[in-house]
Amino acid sequence: MALLTILVCIVLLVLLVSWGKVNPFMAFLIVSIVAGLLLGIPINKVTASVQKGMGDIMGSLLIIICLGAMLGKLVATSGAAQKISEVLVNAVGEKHIQWALVTAGFIIGIPLFYGIGFVLMVPLIFSVTYKYKLPAVYIGLPMLASLSVTHGFLPPHPSPSALVALFHANMATTFIYGFMIAVPAIILAGPVFAQFLKKIPSEPLATFRAEEIAAEKLPGAANSFFTALLPVMLLMLTAFFPYLGIKDKHILNLAAFLGDPSIVMLIALIVATFTLGIKQGKKMSQLAVNYTDAIKDIALILLIIAGSGAFKEVLTASGVSGQIANQLQTFNLPPLLLGWVIAAIIRISLGSATVAGLTAAGIVTGLVTQGHVNPNLMVLSIGAGSLAFSHVNDSGFWLFKEYFNLSIKDTIKSWSMMETLVSVIGLAGVLIINQFVK
Repeated sequence: MALLTILVCIVLLVLLVSWGKVNPFMAFLIVSIVAGLLLGIPINKVTASVQKGMGDIMGSLLIIICLGAMLGKLVATSGAAQKISEVLVNAVGEKHIQWALVTAGFIIGIPLFYGIGFVLMVPLIFSVTYKYKLPAVYIGLPMLASLSVTHGFLPPHPSPSALVALFHANMATTFIYGFMIAVPAIILAGPVFAQFLKKIPSEPLATFRAEEIAAEKLPGAANSFFTALLPVMLLMLTAFFPYLGIKDKHILNLAAFLGDPSIVMLIALIVATFTLGIKQGKKMSQLAVNYTDAIKDIALILLIIAGSGAFKEVLTASGVSGQIANQLQTFNLPPLLLGWVIAAIIRISLGSATVAGLTAAGIVTGLVTQGHVNPNLMVLSIGAGSLAFSHVNDSGFWLFKEYFNLSIKDTIKSWSMMETLVSVIGLAGVLIINQFVK
């Protein structure tokens, strides 16, 4: 009944948005409340669950997305994005620009959370598509595949890192195996799959669209790259800081504060305001207008993400993930495949990769501790399953849909299928490696 209820709610959400033309935020609120009531949450606690879900997801993303939009707007309107795209194309050629972006996405994705990497890289994707009149989905999806793969497979991202600790796996070994799987997964689900997506119509978010600027008025290449990638550089520095062996408590606290993604984005925007704004002859009043416009452009996206958080929390608070996991325990499957199946079904049902991964881990922990399976491969198997078929109950689905301005149908054809390919290829890679490490 729990699975049937979730299925009905997901279908209702799709029908409200696509057929009924209901605002997605309103649709999420309606479906979240209906789901809470049908799944047995006390009627006086349903709204509390909705509010908690919205608060939890926005608490971690609101500052990052807003500051990222402001930075992206400045990078676009100042001509920095135009300059970056010109340098990239001159370096690798227009024919290979997709591979350049894929490589950049992979390198950037290792230290960055997915949402941060998405917000930072979208302006670069759009600058290339506008300047060279290339299909946005065809160019952008492979880079986002890189970010997704690193998020699901590679420590130090939260879910694989938590699974490494839970299964007492080896962080370095997991990273090496994950890297071996990540490369073919990115290639097949990124550039290869994108060949079939060239005809998907897309008019990306207007906030990152800028008029062509004369070459002599563009900021320098070093300034453009430094400013656009400053958040990435700062976050990479903080990722490597723990390995420096510094023990002073005050320095560690300061590093933790400065390394917080919200603080990093604020520092980056302040620097960009000078390097791409004031230094380029713009007044603060002009920049303030740009920043306000950027927030207006992403307001609906923020509401939609909040709505997806409400839906996820209602499903989590109802205990439905535990019910699903307990039912799946009766499946007579090999341990690595069982971990993938449990994570995939919970991911498809609840929308959260992290919840899916940690719930599945709790079910198969016994198999790992009893020595029936390689713990490093179980981390990757569950990580792969937790990426399966992202759809309307996942905030990442709506980020991609709204930024690229796609229909639900085209988002499923591109984004959802890319995530599923990553998941299936990841499982195949785990099973292949398992044949050689027993």
